[in-house]
Amino acid sequence: MIRFENLTKSYQVRGTKKIVINNLNTELPTGKSLALLGLNGAGKSTLMQLIAGTLRADSGRVVSDGSISWPVGFGGSFHPELTGAQNVRFIARIYGVDTDELIAFVEDFAELGKHFNMPVRSYSAGMRSRLTFGASFGIQFDTYLVDEVTAVGDAAFRRKSHALFKDRMKTSSAILVTHEMGQVRSFCDSGILLHAGDLTYFEDIDEAIQAHLDVVNDR
Repeated sequence: MIRFENLTKSYQVRGTKKIVINNLNTELPTGKSLALLGLNGAGKSTLMQLIAGTLRADSGRVVSDGSISWPVGFGGSFHPELTGAQNVRFIARIYGVDTDELIAFVEDFAELGKHFNMPVRSYSAGMRSRLTFGASFGIQFDTYLVDEVTAVGDAAFRRKSHALFKDRMKTSSAILVTHEMGQVRSFCDSGILLHAGDLTYFEDIDEAIQAHLDVVNDR
């Protein structure tokens, strides 16, 4: 369960206050793979960071009764001066999981070769995404936050990522941000639409997609 209580977040844009999340009060169900839909700039990444606790709200709070991953695909997840292996070791200690097991899993899954023992600042965006995906999904969270990362890599790596995602969804929930409606239908069984600072839940994923397309067409 993830619940938003009077959650508000705004930014200053050219001297004007822009409200991205507006006094949000709603609860997301447990055991769902949710697509987070919305226009570019609607605040999807902001909401993901608020859920993860990596961004401070103006007011209100996010309440959860389970463990939540950091936003997979978020560029600030790892320290750039540490190697991939060192970052994974640090994460294992923070989350209290077996260090050697997580390192072995990520090294095998991410397929970074010698770069696994090189500083993350030397990685391409795709390599960083593979590292964050492997590190996050190598830990058993109650809810995974995923931002476009399942599109990373060649066809074989994407198939492997999809298989791991679906395996984790047997016992966990997820909130997935993607602009690919094919991925939405493949991975998600319900949807949430972020529009004008408010969040609407749709039990049926096709209804969520249609509501999103209606917002897109009304621009």
